[in-house]
Amino acid sequence: MKTMNQSFKFLLLVVLAVFTLTGCTKENTISTSLQSYQAMKLDPSDPARNCVDENTVSATAATTVLYGCINSFAVEHLSAAEISSLNVMREEELLAMDIYTTMYTLYKIPVFNNISKSELQHTTAVKGLLDKYGLPDIAANHVTGVFVNTNLQTLYNSLLAKGKLSLNDALTVGATIEDLDINDLVNHISNDVDNADILFVYNNLERGSRNHMRAFYRILQNRGITYVPQYISQEQLTQIITGLHETGSGCLN
Repeated sequence: MKTMNQSFKFLLLVVLAVFTLTGCTKENTISTSLQSYQAMKLDPSDPARNCVDENTVSATAATTVLYGCINSFAVEHLSAAEISSLNVMREEELLAMDIYTTMYTLYKIPVFNNISKSELQHTTAVKGLLDKYGLPDIAANHVTGVFVNTNLQTLYNSLLAKGKLSLNDALTVGATIEDLDINDLVNHISNDVDNADILFVYNNLERGSRNHMRAFYRILQNRGITYVPQYISQEQLTQIITGLHETGSGCLN
């Protein structure tokens, strides 16, 4: 019995590792505290309870655990709207990662480097859903700055050009991307999605984007610039920026 308990504890610590989308960490690691998990008081039957760990894991291990977390939810019928949302969010998160990576190269501001790593977790989570349901990956063999979705391609070109103008413009671009991301995720959650696994991922993505918005808004404010939302309402933005940094139920940053 003791051996079984030890094995179960080890398996729990491995399988429970990663789904915290808050992360602006400086390393390619993901961590979440058991305390924050317990505070959520998740129902014992909730698959999300199997996605938390108090240890830190590598990015490669995190991806493996992330897929395990997603697959712990039951397979449900996918609507056309859900499939469409997955395709959009897969590339939208890549757009954010590509822009932030370029902005870090230009300005060497840690916020771009940190959040670009978080966006990699975001797009990997969406890919996990595509893989789970056997859907083709719209971003297979992704090339930086190249998107299948023509609207996202146009947006990327515009944001990249603006971000190259100055650091202030680049930071504004960051806030704009999170603004768009939050708006799209809220709309998908409200109108397009009812599958538990997709809702779980999208809610975590939205939480992460709120934290990213707080980071960009704070830096802009410190530089004497007030960001005006372009997609969400001013009321929504105010609620976000006056809120505290959020931690979640594990698995994504």
